[in-house]
Amino acid sequence: MSELILNERFTDSGPEAETRHEGEPTGEARRRPASVTRFFIAAGKRPGLVISVLVIALVIVWALAPSLFTHQDPLVGNVTDRLQAPSARHIFGTDNLGRDLWARVVYGSAQSLAATFLAVVLALVVGSVLGLLAGFLRGWVDDVIMRVMDVVLAIPTVLLSLAIITALGFGTVNVAIAVGFASAASFARVMRSEVITISTALYVEAARASGVRWYTVLRRHVLPNSLGPVLSLSALEFGTAVLAISSLSFLGFGAPPPAPEWGALISEGRNYLATSWWLTTFPGLIIVAVVLAANRVSRAFEKNGAAR
Repeated sequence: MSELILNERFTDSGPEAETRHEGEPTGEARRRPASVTRFFIAAGKRPGLVISVLVIALVIVWALAPSLFTHQDPLVGNVTDRLQAPSARHIFGTDNLGRDLWARVVYGSAQSLAATFLAVVLALVVGSVLGLLAGFLRGWVDDVIMRVMDVVLAIPTVLLSLAIITALGFGTVNVAIAVGFASAASFARVMRSEVITISTALYVEAARASGVRWYTVLRRHVLPNSLGPVLSLSALEFGTAVLAISSLSFLGFGAPPPAPEWGALISEGRNYLATSWWLTTFPGLIIVAVVLAANRVSRAFEKNGAAR
């Protein structure tokens, strides 16, 4: 017994414990700098992804705290400063009413991103529910739902959104609802294909054979294992929704003036395109940057999912 106790004490302490001095970093502390180094190495290998994440994060911070980036009023301007080119005072220039364009772009991100998030969440929820029911129940339910989704996919998103807005009326919320319903078909098809694959797995068949109710199997097993590709699609649809909402705002279906939506800013500046190029260029570049960043993040999600 005494020999066993001595062996346990030697094992707990070990030679490494005997040579460790007071104040020397532990193994966990030594691994921490290595993990930070690996993080920066991985970021250096994919600079495009890092820049894309930073762009998305910056725009989200614009929407949440615009006063941190500008002290100008986006709705009030000085007529004496109208149509000024970009300068140190107005880095994006001013519009035809003397309003600071940088302030309007920053403050406009709140409305544009809020409409985009609403559209993507609505499309994700509606499309996922329809695809889940179609892929799990099959039969006539699958036929009816997917034929309707095929019709929706056959109609261009902007055209279908215009039809829905005509019934709902103008406004940012109505534009987001229209874009969300028009984009739900893509989520439904992806969810259906994943549910069909998961439904044939052995653990799902075992749950059914053990007498578990169908909606419990759907909630516990099928839905959690089918959400990955659908969530990856939501990142791609985020960029598509930004384009669709900006296009509808450009056509005048969004918030009424003087609300600084990104699409509305481009629409206001097109009348001065020959003399004041910055009115359309800078808001357009912001939209392009957000769309490209969202697409890059979506591709990263897709590659990680395929690697798993």
